[in-house]
Parts: sequence; structure tokens; C-alpha cells
Amino acid sequence: MILLKSGIDLLVPENGLLIWTALAFILVLFILSKFAWKPILNSLKERETGIADSLATAERVKAEMAQMKSENEALLAKAREERASLLKEARDTKDRIINEAKEQAKVEANKIIVEAQAAIQQQKMAALTDVKNQVGNLVIEVAEKVLRRELAGKAEQENYIKTLANEVKLN
Repeated sequence: MILLKSGIDLLVPENGLLIWTALAFILVLFILSKFAWKPILNSLKERETGIADSLATAERVKAEMAQMKSENEALLAKAREERASLLKEARDTKDRIINEAKEQAKVEANKIIVEAQAAIQQQKMAALTDVKNQVGNLVIEVAEKVLRRELAGKAEQENYIKTLANEVKLN
């Protein structure tokens, strides 16, 4: 038969149970303190140290990243300045080359014009000389023909030669 105990009796343990429970607790406490607490405390310390190291590393990396960011910004600014400088230098060089090419073209054009004018003058002089020579030849031929007709006789020719000789001596 099962006797029913009152509600309060169920909450209050018996003395034997208390002793065995206390003994078991003390035994488990002794075993845990002897074998388990040191490794548990060591792993907790290691974990705490690892977390602290990780936080310090994170802070250091964060500081390095900030420094790298500022260095990158400085490098970008320097690169922009160099690019602007190179572009300006390239524009100046382009303008200088264009101006030099224009000046050289002008010099070459003037040289060609001077050479062409000299060639024209030379050809003009050659043509005038040729015309003078031809005119001179024609004049001599005409004069010769006229003189032959006028000076048909030998005596007339000799008188004319003497007259010309005297005129040449006077000049």
C-alpha cells in the first residue's frame, strides 16, 4: 500500500538522502577540482587571451587600414598632380612642335620662293642675253647686207673702213 504523503513532506528530503547527495556532491567537486577545473580555467584564459589578441590585432589592422587609406589618398592626389603636369607638358610640347613646324614651313616656303625668284631672274637674264644676241646678229646681218649694197666698190669700202677706224680711236 502506498501511503500518500502530504505536499509538504514531498518537498522536505530525508536525512539519508541528504547525506548521500552531499557525499556525491563533495566527491564530484573533488574530482572536478582535481582534474577538470584547471584545464577549463586554462582554456577560458586562453580564450580570453585569444579574444584580447584578436581585438588588439583588429585595432592594429584598423589603424593600418586608416594609414593605408590616407597614404592611398596622398598617392592618388600625387598621381592626379603628375597626370595634370604630364598633360600640360604634352600640350606645351605639342604647341611648340606645331609652332616649330609652322616656322620651318615658312622658312622652307620663303627659301623656295627666293630660289624660284632667282631661277626666274636667271632665266630672264638668259632670255634677254639670247634676245640681245639674236638682235645683234640680225643687226649685223642687216648692216652687212646694207653695206654690201652701198659699198659695192673697193674704194668705197676702204674709205668707210678708215672712217670707222678713226671713230674707234676717238672713243
